[in-house]
Amino acid sequence: MAREAEAMKKPLIILVLAATVALPFVLRPRRPPAAQADVTLVIITPHNEAIRYEFGLAFQRWYRQQTGRTVFVDWRVIGGASEITRYLDGAYTASFQNYWTHVLRRRWSNEVQAAFANPRITPGGSPAQDTPAAAARRAFLASDVDCGIDLFFGGGTYDFERQAQAARIVGCGVLERHPEWFTENVIPRFYAGEEYWDPQGRWIGTVLSNYGILSSRESLARLGIKTPPVQWADLEDPRLRGEVALADPTKSSSMAKAFENVIQQQMQERLLALMVQSDRISDLDEKKAVIQAVHEGWIEGLRRVQLISANARYFTDSAQKVPIDVADGNCAAGMCIDFYGRQQVEAERRRGGSDRLVFISPAGGTVGSVDPIALLRGAKNRAVALAFIDWVLSSDAQKLWNFKPGTPGGPVQYNLRRMPVRRDFYNREDWKQYRSDPDVSPYAEKNQLIYHEEWTDGLFRELAFIIRVMSQDTHPELVAAWKAIIAAGRPGAALAVLQDMSAVDYDQAGGEIKAALGSKNKADELALARRLGKVFREQYRHAAEIAKIGKH
Repeated sequence: MAREAEAMKKPLIILVLAATVALPFVLRPRRPPAAQADVTLVIITPHNEAIRYEFGLAFQRWYRQQTGRTVFVDWRVIGGASEITRYLDGAYTASFQNYWTHVLRRRWSNEVQAAFANPRITPGGSPAQDTPAAAARRAFLASDVDCGIDLFFGGGTYDFERQAQAARIVGCGVLERHPEWFTENVIPRFYAGEEYWDPQGRWIGTVLSNYGILSSRESLARLGIKTPPVQWADLEDPRLRGEVALADPTKSSSMAKAFENVIQQQMQERLLALMVQSDRISDLDEKKAVIQAVHEGWIEGLRRVQLISANARYFTDSAQKVPIDVADGNCAAGMCIDFYGRQQVEAERRRGGSDRLVFISPAGGTVGSVDPIALLRGAKNRAVALAFIDWVLSSDAQKLWNFKPGTPGGPVQYNLRRMPVRRDFYNREDWKQYRSDPDVSPYAEKNQLIYHEEWTDGLFRELAFIIRVMSQDTHPELVAAWKAIIAAGRPGAALAVLQDMSAVDYDQAGGEIKAALGSKNKADELALARRLGKVFREQYRHAAEIAKIGKH
């Protein structure tokens, strides 16, 4: 009897396990398989599931109405924009190597590999005069090699500009097809110093993003903090030690951009202070004031990031983890992109009508930037890819970003809580009743940070590297020093040692650090990271010692 029961038990366990594995596939929303669709569109994206679901579903419906054909949207999700950049680099290298060796029948070399996507190499007038490097670049620019993907959708302009310079993304022709869209009244070329589309049409902004602080009122109350943080400086509060959620800026371009906003705010405030100090400033003095403000603001911005980092619980690889941990009470506050914060607030209200979460974009501390879309070189499904670009920028598709689910033209299931890039979207009074954020108008914000590309854009990667070395790789020592300094009453001598930024000042960032990160030898970057890490560890230990001595 026992043997019979045991014999029946095993098939039952297998059946339960099989059902458990199959259940998610049975319950997931139905969509036309690629084999059954008339055409397939392959998109690589860092966008979350909600965006992919709503835009995929709406485009399938629109495409069927416009053409009478079905389309399958094949989303490729491998991580954030930085991971996508690395993937495209590898995919195009493999594809071009195959083209170079099997189609052109030429010998592959390290020189060819380093040159074909190098924007600094410009072929001359005659191919006969080309060096091997110039020949590789010329061949790539003239080729239609592909990476198996049609579109790159979502991420920051920094990543798209790098792809454009490498020529992995190409002009999509939307500027010529719809010139009426690319005006000051619809999609401006620049706004508040940020670039919204590439003049060659290689990338186009589709939606706006800014950055801010998501906090939990309950967690703040537990720490004795009565009001939510409203400025970046509020995250330096010693009571927030171990309670701030941050993402790794070398893995998350959105977090790197948020930190860049912190730096730019300090530069701008320093420039304003210098201007106020002088009654009359000649053009020459103004140039000197800008140089001084940029150098000093860089230092002050890094110091701000350092103290925020000293309060950090962790640096996550995934920027989406930050709002989740704040909502779960694991952290009291976190820096995140606006739609992550708003979506978390929305989810909390939807679950229980609670307002315990609050998201605030610091006044004067953040600027609206765009998430672009671009056509990848060699796209196999070019026609449908171009149709998707045109549709995403249309007024109808822009409603998906900020209309409530179930409203006319709005999303079906998810409230995306994002700000459309089209300026004319915010002029429609009759649409406000359908909007998730009817009172938000990015083009009418007061006290907005004015982004100066020439101040920090050329040091974007260097800034992320510095923050990683200064705050992440050395985090245990930084936290210990900050704890000792807080216990000692924050003595000036200890803080001065802690916040010595001479090793990573503006000139160092644009000189030695930039050279190491741009070196062909990866060992140069690793050696610099080790050396700077040692410098900061010694500083942090020394600062802690000074604080402890002063306390006694």
